[in-house]
Amino acid sequence: MKKKERRPAEQSGGNEWLNAMCEVLKGGVLAGVVTILALLLCAVLVSIGAALVEAIYGMVLAVCVLGAMTGGFYAIRRVNGRSLLAGLGVGMVLFLLLITAGLIVYEGASIANGGAGILCACLCGGAIPGLLARKPKKKRRR
Repeated sequence: MKKKERRPAEQSGGNEWLNAMCEVLKGGVLAGVVTILALLLCAVLVSIGAALVEAIYGMVLAVCVLGAMTGGFYAIRRVNGRSLLAGLGVGMVLFLLLITAGLIVYEGASIANGGAGILCACLCGGAIPGLLARKPKKKRRR
């Protein structure tokens, strides 16, 4: 199977934003997979008694940050420039995936029921790789 080659910016005719959005979506899906697997691990830890039930909300927030960071690093590596926006985009995609899953499973999800914390965790987790990937400013020569 042949790999899809990227077109150079001169030939793409302005489609670099489309390529960037596709990479952000791929990073969001990767973040979702990592988050779901880590949440499964947390559920197993609670089931065997290695973690307290009271610590579930903190574990969920930590897992959201971890997943968003993983997807953010992937997307930022693939997108040229605007690393903070790409990281925040991955965090938003992850949040929307989690809210959609909550709506499907529980037939009702609310921002008031812990959604605001999850939104902040996803956005912060996506912004961390965006801030770390910034290129340093060039120093002026005197």
